[in-house]
Amino acid sequence: MDIYEQIVQLRREGRRGAVATIINVRGSIPSFRTAKMLVRDDGSIAGTIGGGCVEADVWQAAREVMESEKPRTLTFDLNQDPKYDTGLVCGGTLEIFIEPVLPPALLYVFGAGHVAQSLCQTANNAGFDVVVTDDRSSYASKERFPAAREIHALDFDQAMEKLDPNESSYIVMVTRGHRDDMRVLRWAVQTRARYVGMIGSKRKVIQIFKTLQEEGLAAHLFDRVYAPIGLDIGAVTPEEIAVAITAELIAFRRHATAVLPHLSWFKTANQTVSESEDASHAQNESSD
Repeated sequence: MDIYEQIVQLRREGRRGAVATIINVRGSIPSFRTAKMLVRDDGSIAGTIGGGCVEADVWQAAREVMESEKPRTLTFDLNQDPKYDTGLVCGGTLEIFIEPVLPPALLYVFGAGHVAQSLCQTANNAGFDVVVTDDRSSYASKERFPAAREIHALDFDQAMEKLDPNESSYIVMVTRGHRDDMRVLRWAVQTRARYVGMIGSKRKVIQIFKTLQEEGLAAHLFDRVYAPIGLDIGAVTPEEIAVAITAELIAFRRHATAVLPHLSWFKTANQTVSESEDASHAQNESSD
């Protein structure tokens, strides 16, 4: 396979990588302009940009690029830095552009109601491949979700046994009830998914978190849960809520620097309760 085929295969496998391309050359170098090297997430490479110390430095930078998901340009002066003198170079300068290779963003939507229906279309338009799951075959259908990549009309427990989200996956829970949201969340926080979000009121979210922690799930597992889900844009209708959720998914995917609603209210509420309890204990002790 050539390097382009290997890039396609890497993405199909849901893996990450980075491609380094020589974009500018001045003088003599041990390769040629447009030469490419693919660095995979396991550290293996395909292709070459000339070998030696330059390639080693680019390999390290490529690892950083695939983590940050942001491209970089490196410049090497082979005449000035003695570490690049391998006896094969004649003192040229080259620029290398390194860009991330990312798998398709896969969005697992649990629930097939009105919000899910709008979310599937909105998220798909934003570049997410959507997998819809619901235990009602009359709801989880191709007619209702024409843009979905996959549709599973299964009991949620059966679907969760079948699905295996990777590090590039997103999970959104918009089921029709607390019980289903809770059992999906119990599974979701223990997957490799990079994003987990759940719809619902603050009261519902707090209660579900507390119940799952009482079952033995570690509190830190919920630190990456976005709930209530979606950016605060005053959304009311299912279509507006879908836009708010998709906006949050995009912000997370693109590493937006703006402050997003991420459990800060929940942690603050817990802290306030703890402080109140401490104050109450202190008052009781002083009374004794």
